[in-house]
Amino acid sequence: MKFLARTGSSALLLLALGVSKIQAFYLPGVAPHDYVDGDNVPLYVNSLTPMANQELKSVLAYDYYDPRFHFCRPDGEPQQQSESLGSILFGDRIFNSRFELFMGKNEECKRLCVTEPIPKDDAKYINQCIADTYALNFVIDGLPAAHIAMDERTGEEYYNIGVRLGENDGVAALNNHFEINIDYHELAGGKKRVVGVLVSASSRDTPVDEYGTPQCGKQKGAFHLKEDGSSEVVYTYSVNWKSSPTVWATRWDNYLHVVDPSIHWFSLVNSIVIVLFLTGMVAMILLRALHKDISRYNSMEAQEDVQEDYGWKLIHGDVFRPPSRPMLLSVVVGAGAQLVAMTALTLAFAVLGFLSPSNRGALATVMVIFFMIFGCIAGFISARLYKMNGGDKWKVNILLSATLLPGIIVSTFVALNFFLIASKSSGAVPFGTMVAVISIWLLVSVPLNVVGSYFGFRKPKIEHPVRTNQIPRQIPDQPFYLRPMPSIFMGGVLPFGAIFIELYFIMNSIWFHRIYYGIGFLFLVFIVLLLTCSQVTILMCYFHLCSEDYHWSWRAFMTSGVAGLYVFLYSTLYYFTKLDINSFTSTVLYFGYSGVISLLFSLLAGAVGYLSCLIFLQRIFASIKVD
Repeated sequence: MKFLARTGSSALLLLALGVSKIQAFYLPGVAPHDYVDGDNVPLYVNSLTPMANQELKSVLAYDYYDPRFHFCRPDGEPQQQSESLGSILFGDRIFNSRFELFMGKNEECKRLCVTEPIPKDDAKYINQCIADTYALNFVIDGLPAAHIAMDERTGEEYYNIGVRLGENDGVAALNNHFEINIDYHELAGGKKRVVGVLVSASSRDTPVDEYGTPQCGKQKGAFHLKEDGSSEVVYTYSVNWKSSPTVWATRWDNYLHVVDPSIHWFSLVNSIVIVLFLTGMVAMILLRALHKDISRYNSMEAQEDVQEDYGWKLIHGDVFRPPSRPMLLSVVVGAGAQLVAMTALTLAFAVLGFLSPSNRGALATVMVIFFMIFGCIAGFISARLYKMNGGDKWKVNILLSATLLPGIIVSTFVALNFFLIASKSSGAVPFGTMVAVISIWLLVSVPLNVVGSYFGFRKPKIEHPVRTNQIPRQIPDQPFYLRPMPSIFMGGVLPFGAIFIELYFIMNSIWFHRIYYGIGFLFLVFIVLLLTCSQVTILMCYFHLCSEDYHWSWRAFMTSGVAGLYVFLYSTLYYFTKLDINSFTSTVLYFGYSGVISLLFSLLAGAVGYLSCLIFLQRIFASIKVD
C-alpha cells in the first residue's frame, strides 16, 4: 500500500509538471486556406451574445439578422453556413454578411449601408441590448473577431472575443463603425494566410451626402439612437491588412489565454493535498486497523474457545443484503459509469489537442457522440448490479437504463427550449436538430444500451464472499456524526472541495462566452476527483461497518453524489454574486442548465463512490474466515 501511495503521488506530480506542455500542444481542427492578393476573404456573422467583465445581465443570444436590430443584410437572403451538431446546440448561427474584404486591399470608411428609420420599439430594444453589454461576433477564416484586453493580474495582453454593440456611459451610443485589422502570414509564392483578427468598434454620428455616401470627415461625435422612430443608422467600416510573423499553426495562441494560471495551480495543489490526505487515511486504515482486524479474526478461528465476533466482522451476514430500490440504484450507477467513461475519453481527446476551438462545436459534438456510444456501459453495469441484488424484472431494468437519464435530459432541454423560442433567442435549438438528436439516441444509444444489458444479464451473477442471513440484524443506535444525513453531507464536502476552484473558471467560460482552455488542469482535477470520491466513500463506509451499520449501498452512492448538490448551491451563490440578471427567462435558463449539470455530476461522483465501496467490501470480507 505504501508503494501504491508513493506511485500515485509520483504520477500526479509528473502529470502536473507536464500540464504546461500539454496545453501548448495543439493540433489544428481545420485545413489552412491560402489566399493571394485580391482574393475575397468572407466575413461571417454569428449570434449576438452578452459580454461583460464583471456582472452578466443576460444569458440569451440573438440572431445577427433578427429584424429588431436592422443590421445591414447582404444582397438577397442571408445564407446560413453549415455547422456541427455541437455548434448548433451551443447557439452558433453563422451567416454570410454584406462586408467585402479582399486580401491585401485596405479600405477607409467604406459604406456598409444606411438603414431605414428605426421604429421606436426596436430603438428601445437596441438601447437595452447595449445596456446589457451585448457584443457582435464576426468570423474571418475560422477566427473569431476579438479586441485587445489586459490581464489585470499579469499585465499581459490577450485577445478577448467579441465586438461591443455599443457603449453605455449614462446614454447608450450605438457602435456603427468597425475598424477591422487583419494579420496575415506570407508564404513562398505570394500565398497568404489569415493569422489574426482584431476589430475595434466606435460610435460615429456620420452624415451622408445626397448620393448616400458617408462624409467620414464630418462626424458630430457619438451616435445616439433616438427612441422616437426617426433615427437612421449609417454603418461604415475600415480594413487594414498587416504582415505578421505568426504562423498559421499557432494563430490561436493569443485567443487561448489562461487568465491567472497561478489560480489553476492553486486549485490543482489544493485538490492533490485533499487526495494525499485521504490516501494517507485510507492507507492507515488498510495497513493498520484493517490488517490488524483481519489477522485477529482469522487467528480466533484457530483457538478452541472461540469468542463472539465483534467489529465489522459482526455484520458479515448482512453486509451484502440487497438494498431498498435495487432497480433504481442499478440504473443510476450505470448512468454514472456512462458519464465517467464519456468525460474521461472526452478530456483525453481534448488534452491531446484533437478538440481545438478552431473546429467550432467539436467538444460538444464529441461529448454527445461518446454519451450515445457509452450507453452500452450503462446497460452492462446496470444489468450486472441488478442481477447481483437479486432482481428479476430484467425487461424493466433494460427499459429504465436506456431511457431514464436521457429522458430527463431531453425533456429538460425541450422545456427550456420553449423559453428560448418565446424570447426569440438564437439559442433555441431548431426542430430539425432536436429530431436528429432524438433519432441518434433511438438508433444508436438505445440499441447499444440493450446490447450492454444483454451481455450483463448473460454473465454469471456476482458472488459475494460471505452468505447473507435470512433474518436481518438489528442496527444499534448510531452517534450523530454517523447517522445517514450528517455523514453524507460531511463526506460530500471533500469531492466538492477538490473541484470548486476549477468550477469557477468553467462557469465563467459557460456564462461569459469565453474559451476555456485549461484542459490540462481540468484533466488532472478530474483524476483527483475520481480518487477523492472513491477514498472518501471507502473511509465513511469503514466507519459505518465498525459501528455495525450495514446499510451501505445508497449511502455510498450519496456520500460522493451529494457533491452535485454542493455544485448547485455554488451555482446559486455564483448567480447572486457574479450575475446581474433581472429577467425571468434568463433566470429560468440559468437554474435549469445548472440543475442538469449538478444532476450529471451527482450521478458521476455517486457511481464512482458506490463501485469503489463495493470492491472494497468484496476484498475485505474475502480476507476473513467465516463459518
